[in-house]
Amino acid sequence: MGPAPLEGNAVRKFEFRISNFICLGIFFLALAAHASVNLTPDRATVILVIGAPGEPEYGSNFVRQASLWQKACAQANLRETTIGLSAPTATNDYEELKQALLLEPKEGTSELYLVMIGHGTFDGKEARFNLRGPDVSATDLAAWLQPFRRPLAVIDTSSSSAPFLNKLSATNRVIITATRNGNEQNFTRFGQYFAESITSTDADLDKDGQVSLLEAFLIASRQTSEFYKVEGRLATEHALIDDNGDGLGTPADWFRGLRAFKAPKDKAAVDGLFAQRFFLLRSEAENKLTEEQRKKADEIERAVIQYREKKGKVPEEEYYRELEKMLLELARLYETNSALPSAAKANPFE
Repeated sequence: MGPAPLEGNAVRKFEFRISNFICLGIFFLALAAHASVNLTPDRATVILVIGAPGEPEYGSNFVRQASLWQKACAQANLRETTIGLSAPTATNDYEELKQALLLEPKEGTSELYLVMIGHGTFDGKEARFNLRGPDVSATDLAAWLQPFRRPLAVIDTSSSSAPFLNKLSATNRVIITATRNGNEQNFTRFGQYFAESITSTDADLDKDGQVSLLEAFLIASRQTSEFYKVEGRLATEHALIDDNGDGLGTPADWFRGLRAFKAPKDKAAVDGLFAQRFFLLRSEAENKLTEEQRKKADEIERAVIQYREKKGKVPEEEYYRELEKMLLELARLYETNSALPSAAKANPFE
């Protein structure tokens, strides 16, 4: 004789237990799905801030710059937010920028780019970037960015932008400004050249298949300088880059190739090491690396760049032996790829 059929309370208890198992199963499936999403490497984020245009000719230039950045972001599959090009009824871009930064993750390995395209002012004490509505000051932006520990690049292409570099400089950051002080208040050309450089093969100085922020800075600075020479004008803008956290900045003419040969202060660390490994659009070989491999590659490349400063200061045989070790270690990270990064391809006998 088979088991007696379930009846009454027994049936209800059985159905309740089955229902619990189903709910529990759905919960764990959802948890697994959530975990799989969180395990996906975060994409970098680009926040484009387009300032108040003033004259129409400036406005059209700012839109052209923004479109170049938007195209680059789409090509690199980055998350992109644009502030300042919405309908003219939305005039408080100050609050929109503040909220956009508030919502961004403060930790992690994915880069955050803040690109500011427009006009700036300086009253001798405080620099401001002109927005529709209240302007944002360097002090405001420093406070909003203070919690960030993830890699951060701030590219301020406005006039009078240098004080932003002084206020925003910190470890794990690249700060680029179109001017070397707050008194360079004329309209700047640097931003247009920089926007063109970020995806230009001509800006790939080390021929590693990708353009770093340092390379874009150097090319844009060179083109800006050339503009004033061709036009027969006195240069009214001199861009700076800071990536060592000292808040001083380095002009493009202090670099030979991709290496700075001067520093703002005696024994101060040179700029450029961090920016040289900061890419908006990575090469195919770079994209094949895991996050851990990319971090290791960054460490080795910076070590190679720093070690090259010892050339002529240590015995020649020791110099090339140690350099070879680092280059071989770097090459192994890319051994499954057809392309190698700059430090691995570069001539170690330079």
